[in-house]
Amino acid sequence: MNVAVTGAALNVVTRGAGPVCLVLSSIGTRPYELQIPPALDNHLTLAFVDVRGSGRSTGDAASLTFDRLAEDLEAVRAALAAPRVVVLGHSIVGMLAVEYARRCPDTVSHAIIVGTPPHGDMTALVAKSTAYFLEHASDERKRLLQENMARLPPGTPPAQAIFAQTPLRFFDPLFDAPPLFAGAEPRPEILGHLLGTLAPGWDVTAGAALRGPLLIAHGRHDYTVPHLLWDDVVPRLPTATMRLFERSGHQPFAEEPERFTTELTGWLASR
Repeated sequence: MNVAVTGAALNVVTRGAGPVCLVLSSIGTRPYELQIPPALDNHLTLAFVDVRGSGRSTGDAASLTFDRLAEDLEAVRAALAAPRVVVLGHSIVGMLAVEYARRCPDTVSHAIIVGTPPHGDMTALVAKSTAYFLEHASDERKRLLQENMARLPPGTPPAQAIFAQTPLRFFDPLFDAPPLFAGAEPRPEILGHLLGTLAPGWDVTAGAALRGPLLIAHGRHDYTVPHLLWDDVVPRLPTATMRLFERSGHQPFAEEPERFTTELTGWLASR
């Protein structure tokens, strides 16, 4: 379905039954349709949403602000006739989930972020992730990453180069990642806007306090966004719960689907 909003039409794909959970995407809905565990369909109506300027949604990516995002997602919620929704965001898109929950505490019951950094300072994040990889990655993982990067031909598009980073992103450094991203529709404009405009200066602890429950899911073997970044942050978020997935990297919902389903549904039921 398409949901009309100011200056755009948002692509929304739904499945499952139960309370509505908006799953936000900036790369098209299909990868998340593939990766989010089907077992969750028995507990939630999953509504996969391309944010404006991404995937099959229209609109100018540069017009996306946190306030506009909240307006857009409220329109999706209304179109789905949901009094309240859960919101889930992965990686840097988790920033959008947090800001929607912050702005609409009466209509967002729970927020879930997976593999999301606690701040948008990309320079600091790269420094921390590099140090974490050097200290904690196995020699085999380091070797595989070096070999993968060396094989990349000059000018490889970022959307393809990311697969060379599998040792940084998955528990299994030899994981066959491309099938998980079949049907992805990346657009450089939205990624550039998220990382270059919205993320700088963003901090999960800044602004109005989150009123609703926040679940932070992280993989121990995520070397792009190390879980230890949250060590000093979680205690400052009274409504936050941290779950660490021992056999996951950046995509715990795809790498440990059964445990992810159990942890998520148990957390929702308890709050």
